[in-house]
Amino acid sequence: MNKKQYGAKPTEADILKYSNSKNWKDGKFQNLEETTMSISIQNIPKLLYKQFCKKDGREPASFIAMDSFDSEQFLSPSETMKFIWYGHSAVLIRINNKTILIDPMLGDNAAPISPFPIKRFSKDTLNLIDEFPEIDLIMLTHDHYDHLDYKSIKKLKSKVKQYFVALGVKRHLAKWGIHEEKITEFDWWDAKSIDDIQITFTPTRHFSGRGLTDRAKSLWGGWTFKTASENVWFSGDGGYGNHFKEIGERLGPFDFAFMECGQYNENWHLIHMFPEESVQAAIDADAKHIMPVHWAGFALAQHHWQHPVDEFIKSAEEKNIPVSYPRLGELINYKDYKNSVWWK
Repeated sequence: MNKKQYGAKPTEADILKYSNSKNWKDGKFQNLEETTMSISIQNIPKLLYKQFCKKDGREPASFIAMDSFDSEQFLSPSETMKFIWYGHSAVLIRINNKTILIDPMLGDNAAPISPFPIKRFSKDTLNLIDEFPEIDLIMLTHDHYDHLDYKSIKKLKSKVKQYFVALGVKRHLAKWGIHEEKITEFDWWDAKSIDDIQITFTPTRHFSGRGLTDRAKSLWGGWTFKTASENVWFSGDGGYGNHFKEIGERLGPFDFAFMECGQYNENWHLIHMFPEESVQAAIDADAKHIMPVHWAGFALAQHHWQHPVDEFIKSAEEKNIPVSYPRLGELINYKDYKNSVWWK
């Protein structure tokens, strides 16, 4: 195990900076609503056994293939956003002639500090980075291992112009050799423009941490991208809550939304939505067209690996909301795209 995977512990100066946030209380960042995980000491052995030993249906029978990357097609001019999803929450976006990469966890293991790996459903995904063009902006929702990966950040480093990250995540990147002047941290509702794209960091109901001592010592959230002609939302990880309506009221309506859907369980229901809640959250925020993410990458919960997308589509169809569900690695324009049920 490479100890650099942990990232950096907060310094006294870091804590002083974080304490200036109105979302910091009692020595850590807090959710807007009371949020707990209902896991007892008695439940832990059973959960660990299920996680690492009972894998039937939780992983695909064979590796999920990726479509090959076509740089010319990706970079070609487009009046609307186009994007490529690489499984879980990794999305490469082209919008207003800018290339944006969200939560670029392209490594093969979502538990790199654990003796029990959680392997990716696709092979050789780090090699995708070799084909990527110059990246104008990397955006990080929070510092969990399935979203922030040391190997991916190191391999991407030479291609990236700047980084927009949740408050507290900067320390990890700085330790990994990213120049601090390239990194901008965001508290909830902070906004900044990159040319003519207005970007805002939105609240979620979740937590953070990469070790035993840094839980909730960095923030978590989602992102919006607003241009003169388009408004897009990436929900970020989190449980259902009142914040979705506020996001819609303050920043919506949204033409398209990437919605967290996957890795849920009754034991941690308040920090990960079930599929029908994910669709309802999109409705609350006034999203017109939606897509489930946070699935098809890793088995981090005990549900069948196809369950998130199946239930998400079912719920969206009942509520008459258009849904996109592209193949991994497929370049799509959501306004002109025909779905296929590729996971069956």
